[in-house]
Amino acid sequence: MSNHLKTAFRWGLGSFVLTCTAMAGIQLNAQAIAGHNSRAPVDVGADRIEAQDRQNRVVLSGNVDITQAGLRLRAARTIVDLGGGNTTEIQRITATGGVQVTRGDESASGDVAVYDFNRRIITMAGNVRLRRGSDTLNGGRLVIDLASGVSSVDGRASGSSSVTGSGNEGSGGRVTGRFSVPQN
Repeated sequence: MSNHLKTAFRWGLGSFVLTCTAMAGIQLNAQAIAGHNSRAPVDVGADRIEAQDRQNRVVLSGNVDITQAGLRLRAARTIVDLGGGNTTEIQRITATGGVQVTRGDESASGDVAVYDFNRRIITMAGNVRLRRGSDTLNGGRLVIDLASGVSSVDGRASGSSSVTGSGNEGSGGRVTGRFSVPQN
């Protein structure tokens, strides 16, 4: 098995919660990020919004706050790529600067994030932390597939995605985590 596969920690968020419920007494939570409705309308807010019509994009900067059906993305700056022609449908959001994505009691943070609306995938890179309740996973790259409900955390911020970050130097390229156990 390659080092990349050894450092990859993969699970389906829905089955992860169910497994932890059975094994560790964690309460099932239907608010997981992977259960998100990626087809709902998107609301945006920022200190500054600049429409770049020729590039079919909108740049938001300063305390960016984007919400969609219970999912919240906060960052210092985002670029919202829109469909060409007469459509203003969002194709992709690229966020940088202390990116935080939250839904219910689950949160993910990292240096950079890309939310691809066509593929229904959120990719975060650079000092990634995924938290559900008191359980945490740390790594270099997180990929959340909203369509399948499968997420993966890799030790390094590399791979076929266009999202790269500063990695996870503190853990030597490994995925680390902490899970709670029953206190009975």
